[in-house]
Amino acid sequence: MNQENNMVPIDKKLNITKSETDNIKNLIYTIRGKQVMIDSDVAMLYHYETKNINKAMKRNIERFPEDFCFQLTEKELKVMWFQNGTTLDNMKYRSIKYLPYVYTEQGISMLAGVLKNEIAVEVSISIIRAFIEMRRFISLNGQVFQEINDIKGHLLEHDKKFDEVFDELQRKQESEFKQSIFFDGQIFDAYSLIIDIINKAKQKILIIDNYIDDSILKMLSKKNKDVEVVILTTQNSNIRKLDIQKFNKQYPVLKLAYTNKFHDRFIVIDNKELYHIGASLKDLGKKCFAISKIEDMEYIGKISNYS
Repeated sequence: MNQENNMVPIDKKLNITKSETDNIKNLIYTIRGKQVMIDSDVAMLYHYETKNINKAMKRNIERFPEDFCFQLTEKELKVMWFQNGTTLDNMKYRSIKYLPYVYTEQGISMLAGVLKNEIAVEVSISIIRAFIEMRRFISLNGQVFQEINDIKGHLLEHDKKFDEVFDELQRKQESEFKQSIFFDGQIFDAYSLIIDIINKAKQKILIIDNYIDDSILKMLSKKNKDVEVVILTTQNSNIRKLDIQKFNKQYPVLKLAYTNKFHDRFIVIDNKELYHIGASLKDLGKKCFAISKIEDMEYIGKISNYS
């Protein structure tokens, strides 16, 4: 392959100053157990566009085995961003549509020979020195790095345990709900509590309300997927079968049944939790009323039997 084919045009628009060894060290990452530099950083130092750096590499692919140069996976790129605070905004010398290549110390040395210009040769010397300094630094501080990794592991374990404790406290707080009183105008607060109760259901929701209307459907759209709903109401309730049919096409399954055996309003969750509601669900927050949790399993069983 002749020299002319190996020449790559220098991007003179890039106003990059010469980097010293200490600055170059900040551009070295550890990926797949190897110390590497990302193609956009190499291009910046060599005063080239990233695409031209990689074109030169691909035209001479036989000189760049995997231990000289390799392409990052999407997962590796995300890990590198996270660990080193790099973002897409920092990748000024490449298109974000393509995964970047990275070059090892040997790959950068080979690249300098392929590019064949004074800047590449001069900068490659500084880069090689930076790699040597990084190896020396890692060698001298390997135990410190290991201790830092151990500390990170302990912190992650503590975070996990904290999350478990927090979740348990949250579950305990939910299970300790006894009753709430809502005054005229507290429509959103009452609505939010009903939604929280509905969201607790994993299998079945039983709603008993003689004055139900289609507003209950908006609440039930918040339920967990595949949770069965049974509504017991009277023939005089203001809810249409057509509304229920449309609801079931998107949020199955809802069943409507009629009874005149109840005066008060109730919600039963998974045949385990029973809530007494002092107002119709369509009138939440319009007048002062209470929502109470009934703990007696005997009552839960008797009311659940009506469904």
